[in-house]
Amino acid sequence: MSSLAGPSAPRPGEIAGVLRLLAFLLAAAALMVLDYRGGWLRAIRMQTEMLVQPLWHVAGLPARVGVTLRESAVSRGQLIDDNAKLRQTLLLTEARNARLRTVAAENTRLRGLLDSAERGRLDVQLAGVIDIDLASNRQRLVLDAGRSSGVRVGQPVIDAGGLMGQVISITPNTATVLLLTDPDHAVPVMVARSGVRLMVYGTGRTDALLLTDIPLSADVREGDELLTSGLGGRFPPGFAVGRVGALRADDSRAFLEADVKPAAQLDRGRDVLLLRGYAPAKVTP
Repeated sequence: MSSLAGPSAPRPGEIAGVLRLLAFLLAAAALMVLDYRGGWLRAIRMQTEMLVQPLWHVAGLPARVGVTLRESAVSRGQLIDDNAKLRQTLLLTEARNARLRTVAAENTRLRGLLDSAERGRLDVQLAGVIDIDLASNRQRLVLDAGRSSGVRVGQPVIDAGGLMGQVISITPNTATVLLLTDPDHAVPVMVARSGVRLMVYGTGRTDALLLTDIPLSADVREGDELLTSGLGGRFPPGFAVGRVGALRADDSRAFLEADVKPAAQLDRGRDVLLLRGYAPAKVTP
């Protein structure tokens, strides 16, 4: 029996596979011919895309929401940073404007001081205020001029409004001023309108002096201007001290008294004037 065999017959499974392939090829060719001639496959694709489009929209929604949230977060953070910078710029501008207003006000007060000295042909020395003590029992200023600048104990101190007080102690570089409103201070005054001589005392308040022992028959009225009388030799005559308020009977009912609004700005201003060329009587601190 020979060991060589002839070609084997095709198996039924292989024949079926070939037939299916041929059928698919024929169907594909037929579909291509029909689509080329009538375009019906293109219409089916378009209809299918229209049906599937909502699904695509829903599928892409999470991604779009994520992008929107990221953009919103970035925009909000940027707005917060921009607002913080704008607030800082606004505060800085307001601070600069406030500083300019303060400087302008100080320049105006200083100009008033110098103008009053020039109008009165006064020999004065400008000094700056470096410390204040406005307690109810102690009304004093400390100036940045002292013995080395020619300041003397007893030297009168004024501003553009009128008399402020007198120097009571000095160091080489500073001077201490006792204000008119100190409870231990008294100033001889006269009524500018009538010439009546009286005494004004400190009250411990920067906005009020006290005019006492006014005779019932004295020609003193509310609103009268009080000037230094020059008596006692402590202050030169003619400097404004204040204006008389409402008159009232004192505790004894034998005299009148009244509050006096100081002419000088005792609680404000950074500069004062020291009178020179005047030799006041010695003052005990």
